[in-house]
Amino acid sequence: MIHSKFKEFGADFLLLLVAIAWGSTFFIVQAAVNETPVYTFLFWRFLLAGLIMGLISYKQLHHLTKEVVLAGGLLGLFMFLGYAFQTFGLKYTFSSTVGFITGLNVIVVPFASYLLFKHKASIFSLLGAVIAALGLYFLTLNSEIGFSLGEFYALICAIMFALHIACTDPLSKKYNIFLLVSIQFLTVALCSLFGGLALEGTVIPPVINSMFINAIVITVIFATIFAFWVQTAMQRFTTAAKTAIIFTMEPVSAGVFGYFFANEVLSSSQLWGAVLIIGGMLLAELGSYLALMYRKRAL
Repeated sequence: MIHSKFKEFGADFLLLLVAIAWGSTFFIVQAAVNETPVYTFLFWRFLLAGLIMGLISYKQLHHLTKEVVLAGGLLGLFMFLGYAFQTFGLKYTFSSTVGFITGLNVIVVPFASYLLFKHKASIFSLLGAVIAALGLYFLTLNSEIGFSLGEFYALICAIMFALHIACTDPLSKKYNIFLLVSIQFLTVALCSLFGGLALEGTVIPPVINSMFINAIVITVIFATIFAFWVQTAMQRFTTAAKTAIIFTMEPVSAGVFGYFFANEVLSSSQLWGAVLIIGGMLLAELGSYLALMYRKRAL
């Protein structure tokens, strides 16, 4: 029991590094997509990640089956739709509003896991999710949430990302990790190709400068290959609900890196939001362990 708990702690720590990796690249991506259309950027990011991951995975090709392709394609589709509806939402409402609603996947994941796979979240994970969601609200306190088209798109985005996390849990335990991740990346690249051609007319970057190249290299290595491989591999040892809570650290780390490297200002409400998110994460992480230790001492 203790050994499995330490394995779970290790998995959760690596997932925390994933959230930090995503948050640390946020301002880099934001600067890049100011010059490059979103689907064009996504196409090159995931195409290169898929090709590199494919080269890494070539010795695993004997595990390639129709079922693995369908599983990786499903995860890739959820991931792409999350990015797509997030982009659509940004056209109709504030970025802070989209960020907050997207983060509400932390609430959706436990219900999605239960409805789809009958996986019950612990009371500590549920409470941690609520606290983390409250922290997200304070982190984006300038959000003006009604329910226009932008909020509707952001809600679909949150559901897509929640389904991605919920489905990664059982699929990562069933299929080859390397192939699952490679197919996932190539699916996002293919969907981005269609999205770019349909909505942007091309997937050729308008400007290929040092900013674009640096953003692609950094996001491909850290925010894509490292992040999604770790997520897929480590979710075998933890729960989807805890993964979603840990991933709420992405906007916190984005704020920290923005403060130190992009001269962004953190308000007091954002700091309180960060504290609540960390508190929710610690409750989900340590609650069941402390309760177990308390019961053992009582005996």
